Amino acid sequence: MAVEVKIPELGESITEVQVADWLREPGDVVQVDDPLAEIDSDKATVELPAPVAGKLMEIKVPAGEFCKVGDVVAIMDETVTEAPSGEDPQGDGQDTEATTEATTGTTAGTTDDGDQAPATDADTGGHVMPSARRVADQAGVDAGTIAGSGPGGRVLKEDAQRAAETPRAPADEPARPTPPTPPPPRPSTGSREETVTPMSPIRRRIAERLVASQHTAALLTTFNEIDMSAVKAMRSRHQDAFVEKYGVKLGFMSFFTRAVVEALRLIPQLNSEIRDQSIVERDYYDIGIAIGSGKGLVVPVIRNAEMLNFGGIEQTIADFAARAQSKKLDLSELEGGTFTISNGGVYGSLLSTPIVNPPQSGVLGLHAIQDRPVVRDGEITVRPMMYVALTYDHRLVDGREAVTFLKHVKECIEAPERLLLEV
Repeated sequence: MAVEVKIPELGESITEVQVADWLREPGDVVQVDDPLAEIDSDKATVELPAPVAGKLMEIKVPAGEFCKVGDVVAIMDETVTEAPSGEDPQGDGQDTEATTEATTGTTAGTTDDGDQAPATDADTGGHVMPSARRVADQAGVDAGTIAGSGPGGRVLKEDAQRAAETPRAPADEPARPTPPTPPPPRPSTGSREETVTPMSPIRRRIAERLVASQHTAALLTTFNEIDMSAVKAMRSRHQDAFVEKYGVKLGFMSFFTRAVVEALRLIPQLNSEIRDQSIVERDYYDIGIAIGSGKGLVVPVIRNAEMLNFGGIEQTIADFAARAQSKKLDLSELEGGTFTISNGGVYGSLLSTPIVNPPQSGVLGLHAIQDRPVVRDGEITVRPMMYVALTYDHRLVDGREAVTFLKHVKECIEAPERLLLEV
């Protein structure tokens, strides 16, 4: 019997989604709740599960297309629950086994060209998506040598792009005689092609919110620099014991999260928001941690961060980062937040002006740590220094309060024992 595969309800405010990538092909036999596709909303990427066990008969909405909640995107036949004898239900010529999606850095693992029927490549033992083969052919890369990161070892467009960008040793070739004079320069004959790709829902949502922030709030940024010597020394002394007890490394984010909570207690305006013509003050501290997910920046929220110790904060952040890469974050974890911390330093940023995520009133930007000469006790010495930036809504927060907040964060990081004493 034919069964319609529909876009499920993903959240109260989500009405439109994009089919980012089909993980199965027509003819594949799947079990109930096996992932059929990846669906992009304006908040996160989620998997579309199979509603029944059966055979995927037809894909009605190709990858890259937009559709509404409740739309039919595929047809399944639930009377076929096993692959024909001698055939792999995954359709990739390999033994049937559960596959897990490989996560690499911030790579999203999607195809933007609407590919549905990948070509089989004997060398990889998997599939080469058509868009990946086009990229490989244009770059002169043998598609059979590319390792696939998609389900079942599929070679995705992103895999081919990485392979094209990887330097390759030049093939041996006979020496050519050197001409007596160089030829005259020729006009460039490089590619002039353009690729038009629809914005994903999450990228459109990011753009809308950041533009709205610029248009509706009176944003101002103040800067300071922090000597990271004490924190680095404390991490070095206690790292092994911390890892043994909590199973995660002691990073800088737990220090800054605790410092931000203490500074918000001192300057509650930065933990407030303007709602209509009123100011809403909060007595809890939900700290958003900006994380790159490959689909765009996501900001999962540490609820009641004031209740967590260093171990709890590091465990929560590590869990967020892992699930952001595998697109397993719940939508509820991305909503709310009273203040945000964004660490551009992990990408090498030395200085920036972060943008407030409305309706919040502040965001703290962290940057790269660099050894710089500073004066201590009248002597020039080299210390590991970090620039920090606080962007705040001047409608609610005055300059004196913003500077006081940032100065308190600086004092807590430069003397981290204050975080234990909460002074």
